[in-house]
Amino acid sequence: MPDVIIPGPAGRIEGKYSPGKSAQAPVALILHAHPRGGGHMETPLTLMMYDMFKARGFSVLRFNFRGVGRSQGVYEQGIGELSDAATALDWAQSHNPHAPYCWVAGHSFGAYIGMQLLMRRPEIAGFISVAPPTNMYDFTFLAPCPASGIIVHGEADAIVPHDDMERVMSKVRSQKGIEITRHIMPGAGHLFSHHLEPLEETVTTYLDKRLAILDGPPMSAVKKEKKGATEG
Repeated sequence: MPDVIIPGPAGRIEGKYSPGKSAQAPVALILHAHPRGGGHMETPLTLMMYDMFKARGFSVLRFNFRGVGRSQGVYEQGIGELSDAATALDWAQSHNPHAPYCWVAGHSFGAYIGMQLLMRRPEIAGFISVAPPTNMYDFTFLAPCPASGIIVHGEADAIVPHDDMERVMSKVRSQKGIEITRHIMPGAGHLFSHHLEPLEETVTTYLDKRLAILDGPPMSAVKKEKKGATEG
């Protein structure tokens, strides 16, 4: 899990990067919660999502937005942070030129930035958004949403009530064949402090189903199917 320093638009960006073992490993970018609300790349939820993609063979990058940790710059109300995320994704892709696709995963403010990023980057094949702050930011930019993904929200979220998320996201249009899955987790708050295990179970179950579609059946299964068809 090497430390990395990425040249960013506001100076250096501090990150942690885990390369995949395959040259064709897909890329995942992990985005932390609000810089002014205690968000950083070492929070338990951010680490959980990082490890989740790492375990599935992705080349994974998490980083601190400008002004957090050793990342230079100052908070810029989402505009500069989106630029940071785009720069970080560029860096990850430059180290993985054969990656077939990318995923983006974010918590709260990071979910907002991640969903903006996927509107600008067609190579993003999926997203995981945990507790998107729909009562703080305008999400009408999702018009239409170009990639399938999952939104997980806490039933007991006192910062962003889950019914507000449902109201906003139920109105989001998506491209043909694209589906936004929404899941409300009983008892969970905005930080999912006591619900990390059920959160991990929910998002990994979703991710594994999506990856089975994106990657297709294992080659051994394909060969077996072809052999059976020939013998028949």
